[in-house]
Amino acid sequence: MTTFAPSAISALIDSPVRHDLGESTCPPLSLGELVEPAELKDVALGYGTSHGDEELRGLIAAGAGVGADEVLVTVGAIEAMFLLTQATCAPGDRVALVTPCFPPARSVPEGLGARVDLVTSSFDGGYRLPLDALTDALTERTRLVSVASPQNPSGVRFTDDEMRALLAAVADRAPGAVVLVDETYRESTYGDGPVPPSAAALSARVVTCSSLSKAHGAPGLRLGWLTTTDADLSARLREAKFVTTIACSTLDELLAVHLLRQRAAILAPRARRLERALAELSAWAQDQPVEIVRPDGGAICCLRLPADRFPDDAVAGFYARLATLETRVAPGSWFGEHDRVFRVGFGHLAPHDFSAALDRLATALTTALAG
Repeated sequence: MTTFAPSAISALIDSPVRHDLGESTCPPLSLGELVEPAELKDVALGYGTSHGDEELRGLIAAGAGVGADEVLVTVGAIEAMFLLTQATCAPGDRVALVTPCFPPARSVPEGLGARVDLVTSSFDGGYRLPLDALTDALTERTRLVSVASPQNPSGVRFTDDEMRALLAAVADRAPGAVVLVDETYRESTYGDGPVPPSAAALSARVVTCSSLSKAHGAPGLRLGWLTTTDADLSARLREAKFVTTIACSTLDELLAVHLLRQRAAILAPRARRLERALAELSAWAQDQPVEIVRPDGGAICCLRLPADRFPDDAVAGFYARLATLETRVAPGSWFGEHDRVFRVGFGHLAPHDFSAALDRLATALTTALAG
C-alpha cells in the first residue's frame, strides 16, 4: 500500500500566523495584474490537452532553452516530481537525494516504495553540492538523482561546474539514472542580476521542474512544468499525467500565458524588493547571535543558532517564544536539518511587516539566551 509521511510544512498553508517568516514565496499577484475581467467572460471551460497549452509551453521553453515539445505542463512542480518518480522508480529502486530538501522530494519516492539514499550538504560547507558523498551513494540500482538549484531551504545555487561534475558521476556510477533538477527558485534573483540559465539542455539525462509559485508570486494558479529532452521519457510522463490529472485547468493555463508574456515586468520589481529585504536581513543578522549562509536566489535563506551559545533547551525555548509572538520561521527539521538551523523567508511580507517580524525574531533570540 502506498503511504506518504505526514509533513509539518503543510502548516504554511493550513495554519497562518501574523508574522510569517516561514513562507518562501514572493508577494502574490492579483488577477487584475494579469488580465482584464472582460477578457475572461467568453473563456470556454473545456478540457485542455495533456501536454498543456501550446503557447504556454512555448513561453516556458524559451526561458529554459529547450523546445516547446520538450515541456510538459503540470499541476505545480509537485506533480512534476511525482510523475517523474512514478515513471522512473519501481519499489526497491534507489533514489539519491541531496538534503536538506523540500520535504516531498523525500516523501514521494519513499511513499512509492523506493529506497532513498540521503546525501547531506551542510551549513558549515555553505550548502555546496557534496559531490564526493553523492558519488559514493550512486549504484547501478539508482534510478533517480534529486537535487534543487537554488536549493530549498538555503537558496544556494550549484555552479555549472558542479552540475557537469554531477552528470559525469551519474553517467559513470548510475548509468540508468535520471537527474531531477528542481529549479523552482531559478528566476527569483536579486536587483539587476541576470536569471541564471536552466540545466534543461545540459543532457538528455536531465529533467527539470519549476512553477509559477515562488518567483512569480502565483501559487494559487497551481501551474508548473517539467522539461526533458528524452523523447521516450517525455511520452511516458505525458501518459502518466493523463491517467492522473488528464490536463491542467484551462483557466490556470490562460492566466499563466498572460503572466509569462509579461515575465520581465513581473520579475523585475520582485528582484529589487528581494535585494532590499536580503540587505536588511543580512544587516540584522550581523547584530544578532546567529550565523547565516547567504543565498544565491529565491526569497529564502538559512540561519543557525550557534551550539556554543544555544544548547538544545535554548533552541526549544527559541521556538516556544516565537509562537507566543505570533511569529514563525521554518524549522530545520522540516527539511532534514537540525532545528538550530531555520529557514527565513524574506519576500512574502510587506516591508513594514518584515521589519516587525525581525524585531520579534530578535526578541525570541534574546529570551532564549536568557534561559
